[in-house]
Amino acid sequence: MKYTKTMPRWPMLGLLATCLLAAGAAQAAPAADADVQITVDAKAQGTPFPHYWEQMFGSGRAALALRDDYRKDLVDVKQATGFEYVRFHGIFDEDVGLFHLGKNGQPFYNAADKSGGDGKPVYNFSYVDQIYDGLLERGVRPFVELGFMPDEMSSDPKAIQDFWYHPNVAPPKDYALWDGMIRAFAQHLIARYGIDEVSQWYFEVWNEPNIGFWAGNPKMPTYYTLYDHTARALKAVSPRLRVGGPATAQAAEVGDFLKHVHEANVPVDFVSTHVYGDDTADNVFHTSENIPRKDMVCRAVDKAHKEVLASPYPKLPFFMSEFNASYANLPNVTDTVYMGPWLANTIRACAGKVDAMSYWSFSDVFEEGGVVRSPFYGGFGLIAEDRIPKPAFNAFTMLHKLGDVQLPVSSDSALATRRADGTLVLALWNYAPPVGDTASYTVGQPKGETKHFEVDLSSLPANAAATVWRLDGTHGNVVATFDRMGRPTFPSREQIAQLRAAGQMAASEQVALHDGKLGLDIPPQGLVVVEVH
Repeated sequence: MKYTKTMPRWPMLGLLATCLLAAGAAQAAPAADADVQITVDAKAQGTPFPHYWEQMFGSGRAALALRDDYRKDLVDVKQATGFEYVRFHGIFDEDVGLFHLGKNGQPFYNAADKSGGDGKPVYNFSYVDQIYDGLLERGVRPFVELGFMPDEMSSDPKAIQDFWYHPNVAPPKDYALWDGMIRAFAQHLIARYGIDEVSQWYFEVWNEPNIGFWAGNPKMPTYYTLYDHTARALKAVSPRLRVGGPATAQAAEVGDFLKHVHEANVPVDFVSTHVYGDDTADNVFHTSENIPRKDMVCRAVDKAHKEVLASPYPKLPFFMSEFNASYANLPNVTDTVYMGPWLANTIRACAGKVDAMSYWSFSDVFEEGGVVRSPFYGGFGLIAEDRIPKPAFNAFTMLHKLGDVQLPVSSDSALATRRADGTLVLALWNYAPPVGDTASYTVGQPKGETKHFEVDLSSLPANAAATVWRLDGTHGNVVATFDRMGRPTFPSREQIAQLRAAGQMAASEQVALHDGKLGLDIPPQGLVVVEVH
């Protein structure tokens, strides 16, 4: 089935139930080795290499942040990456309960009779506080997506987006209500957390208004009205609050948005947009190219980066506030070791062009397509249901080890970095496309050859040693164990314990250096991180 960006991101389980499962995920022996020669000068000056790919993550909608498993997954990813911000939809949705219209001056009402409220706006911050308290207590700040539309404020009660939790995506029926809610929201946050704290948050106006998440017509002009009202309402509370947009899908409208806010003299503190590896060239670039999954995200980052540079705000922070290898639930993409080389290559190719990228998402505590029905269905998260680490979690954990200075290296399958203490850290990978039909559960063998990396590390001390971490079909790959179990839809508690253990990052190994040279074999879809000390 062909997915489009406007379709809900959930597994087509009914269509896939007949897919056959391959026995295991072991990789076939290659026909021949392909050599990659790399030379790294450990004392080269290098360039700054901030860890922009792990500063922020996306997650399921706001109300899920109240769940214990969400919070435990948050802690695990925080420990692995040190990330600082989390972004989610739905802080104004009905299940958070922030806004309603009172009746006859009374602040409380019968939940079964919400229609036709004739009183003043009433704000209930109970769940908002619990959500944000839970994040801050775990060392993570909110990147606040301002949406969606409270039902009683909507200009169209039937403008329902097709996620399982059915958010309303219409403009407000009265912008005075929206402006008042934004002011009250900001005032409450400052009263509870203090302006010194809240000024370090980001407030992003809406989500993907250029596609089915916004029912205004015409889309972008009506979105600009929403943005203008929101930005001015926030700044009226405090000029220290940071606001931005347009949070578009498909890296769209960045230049036009910045042109609008400049001409309208509307505040803007950052620019944001989204892209996925299987967005099409037609949607992103309006061309008929066939752009591979491994290149799409950074091609789009480059496009948006250049639009910011060409705008009246060339130094404005630029956030890719959603990205992943796929916007659909493709088990052979986001559940597999494919994500190791894909992520490493993305980090390499996007470096220097974006201030932060928010991987969608940190956890499969996630319900856009309904309640999760299997631990491994192609979910976006780094951690599967039942707190089972996926290969992508191990990829982020390994790549977190990279230093903050990038060193020159000629290969497009390598990153060379140095930490402040002088430790040299390399990432090496053997990219291979996803296996077979990415919309099925069939786990096959990646195509391609094992690559032999010969690394020449000059300017090293004579007693240097190397520690190696691996992610591939036989290292850190929980899906291989899940396949051997027969892919149970609802694993037993014993099976969950086995899967959690199988999902752990593989133990490191010590590799000898010979005259500053290091040789490593990496199978297709394999990622290796090397620490030289």
